[in-house]
Amino acid sequence: MSTLIETTKYEDGKIHVFVGPTGVGKTTTIAKLASLFSLYKNKKVGLVTVDTYRIGAVEQLRTYAEILGIPFNVIYSINEIKKVLSEMTNCDIIFVDTTGRNSKNVMQIQETKRLIQEINPDYVHLVVSMLTKEKDIKRIVEDYKILDYNSLVLTKLDETSYYGSILTTIYYAKVPVSYITTGQNVPDDIEEAEKEKLINMILEAE
Repeated sequence: MSTLIETTKYEDGKIHVFVGPTGVGKTTTIAKLASLFSLYKNKKVGLVTVDTYRIGAVEQLRTYAEILGIPFNVIYSINEIKKVLSEMTNCDIIFVDTTGRNSKNVMQIQETKRLIQEINPDYVHLVVSMLTKEKDIKRIVEDYKILDYNSLVLTKLDETSYYGSILTTIYYAKVPVSYITTGQNVPDDIEEAEKEKLINMILEAE
């Protein structure tokens, strides 16, 4: 298990895109990270969303940006990406929220892939809820590999006492875990992933 579980901090890159199914907590996770980096790490943070499908998604992230006093932008089409990102050149780090996609919908995933290619991020983080059934985790992790994610964010660890999903996700994804979330509070309920802690959680659950 020790050789399987890897963690990393991914703080060196500027543009970070977050992908994953609907309801895994991408937007809240981004709000937590924006708070963490702007308030505690003294970074100039920018927020961008391409999620114009989900009702209230834009306003939710806009509200967090206003509270933190950081720039926020919406991308409505792939043609706007370069313009939007050019307006944030003074930011140290940019978090990009994407529309939640059903991994079985190939067309939707391909659309997200085109967006990511145009954004050309430093890192792509796959956000996975630990409430997801293990057989579904395998499918999600495999289907999203087309997006070339290089990090995992594991969410909703506070809502389950079974942590086998952690091992399943890491086993099939084969990329390091960067963050875990343990509640809804912004920015408190997010932690940098620590290998020993993840191992202990899995062992205690068994």
